[in-house]
Amino acid sequence: MQPRIPRQSSREQGIHRADSDARLSAELAAVVAGARRRALRDGDHQIDTAHLLHSLLESDPESRAVFGDGPQIARLLGYLVQRSIGYGLRWQGTVEDSGAIPVIPAAEGWSPLAADALEYACERAGLRDADLACGIDLLAAIVADPESRAVEVLHRAGIESPEVLIWIEGRSGEYVGGTETGC
Repeated sequence: MQPRIPRQSSREQGIHRADSDARLSAELAAVVAGARRRALRDGDHQIDTAHLLHSLLESDPESRAVFGDGPQIARLLGYLVQRSIGYGLRWQGTVEDSGAIPVIPAAEGWSPLAADALEYACERAGLRDADLACGIDLLAAIVADPESRAVEVLHRAGIESPEVLIWIEGRSGEYVGGTETGC
């Protein structure tokens, strides 16, 4: 049986083979794998930024901490869960694309915005002189594009993405919950 979101061949370049990319921390590679499973389970043909956001919130404590423990995170997770049974159904069969770049066939399995977000997360890690991108790098990347599905979900949950990005940038290099962020 052919998977709905095919794995790319080892010949392909760039972030489209993100789940084995040497530039991702082990934790972020697990997030990517979780997003892939979620997309398959939801019947989506591509992993998009909302899949990545959902997987980040489930797997990465630092990214989850950005949204706190109150009703805001509960509302956000509720919208992400509803995505597969409610308003997100209109996304099925469509490509998440801001129109800023052409849709590239080699990116099959990844929406253009999700692939760009993973690439930007790796670039962001490099700007911090880190070898590996981590969850907070990816969170910053997916909230940076106002056309992403993740930003739409945030907006529906009453969270403004520019505020999230400002909070992340202001916390870079600090300690969260008494432990070094590693980012």
